[in-house]
Amino acid sequence: MSFEPRIVAFLCNWCSYTGADLAGTARLRYPPNVLIVRVMCSGRVNPLLVMSALKKGADAVLICGCHPGDCHYSTGNWQTEKRIPLLRKALESMGMDPRRVRLEWVSASEGARFVELIKEYVAEITQLGPNPLRGAEHARTSAPAL
Repeated sequence: MSFEPRIVAFLCNWCSYTGADLAGTARLRYPPNVLIVRVMCSGRVNPLLVMSALKKGADAVLICGCHPGDCHYSTGNWQTEKRIPLLRKALESMGMDPRRVRLEWVSASEGARFVELIKEYVAEITQLGPNPLRGAEHARTSAPAL
């Protein structure tokens, strides 16, 4: 049985989600390993939400926002860009590979780029292997209650 990664993708409503939608309307295909969560702005993606997704067994988290300077809320993507290095350091201090969190800018017109990004990230996480917390979460939830 081969490993199939589970990736949670937080996409900003104004650009990235619309880019993903464009990919769908253009019938561009990408791996089904990604669970898309629509957020109003990448700046609203709390680092605790990212950590929670990883703790609950996601193999990686992708955050996509508007290109710098194009944020619907002016500075949301700049806030996100500042948080990601700190989040990666936190992952490293926990013994996790920082590549499990990725930030990308995808505009509403970049449906094809979104598809390529997803394909590339799925391949990268497949090589990286399962999230080390995935088995721990499964073991905890499948243990019989005493």
